[in-house]
Amino acid sequence: MRHYKSFVALGDSFTEGLNDPGPDGHYRGWADRVAERLAADDPSFRYANLAVRGKLLDQIVAEQVPLAVDMAPDLISFCAGGNDLLRPGSDPDVMAKKVARAVRDLRGCGAEVVLFTGVDPRDTPLMRRLRGRFAVFYLHVRSIADLYGCRLVDQWSMQGLRDWRAWSPDRLHMNEDGHRLVAARVLDVLGVPFEDWRKEWPERGVDPRARRREDAQWLREHLVPWVSRRLRGVSSGDGLSPKRPDLAPWF
Repeated sequence: MRHYKSFVALGDSFTEGLNDPGPDGHYRGWADRVAERLAADDPSFRYANLAVRGKLLDQIVAEQVPLAVDMAPDLISFCAGGNDLLRPGSDPDVMAKKVARAVRDLRGCGAEVVLFTGVDPRDTPLMRRLRGRFAVFYLHVRSIADLYGCRLVDQWSMQGLRDWRAWSPDRLHMNEDGHRLVAARVLDVLGVPFEDWRKEWPERGVDPRARRREDAQWLREHLVPWVSRRLRGVSSGDGLSPKRPDLAPWF
């Protein structure tokens, strides 16, 4: 087991921690949960979280990657591209080349890097039509992880995340349970003892008519406004700063 003395998390809303409320008014999320566990092994452990909701791949590469390289931590998590994949005309092959260059730079500072596949979107209305695009991109991410010797957190295979009880009502962001599962998987990949990430939810009956009503409500209240913001070039992260911009002690 390796002891990490510092950790920098890069990305968008997933890494910022939406929708996992924290005690201080900020979102907690899987990255904070991982940092808390790593800090338990070293009182001098330092952590920065540069992720901001709504950020696109180019923004993360331009704004967050250079800062992480300058910080030169032991561990960096890099998860980007999910917002891009939902945009019309996004090209997973082009995106993968940008990810590869960013990962090369991150590895060049001596850090161990953790990459992520996304969750299989086959259970999400409309998004399932983009499943091929998602699959191509995350196959690239797997290849990049192999090429540059990165740790890979494979959310695609996490069956516990396919249940809506791991997600908030917008179906775009995990809830507390989802973030806890991801944190457990990350720590497992790092070889750090923690709780089991494998989750078997209790069976529950689903009325097909109720499911259709829920899907229609989700489209109306969450997906359509999200798409509208993207088409207008507006992001939920506009004007927001990272919640932990400096590599500082956890406690």
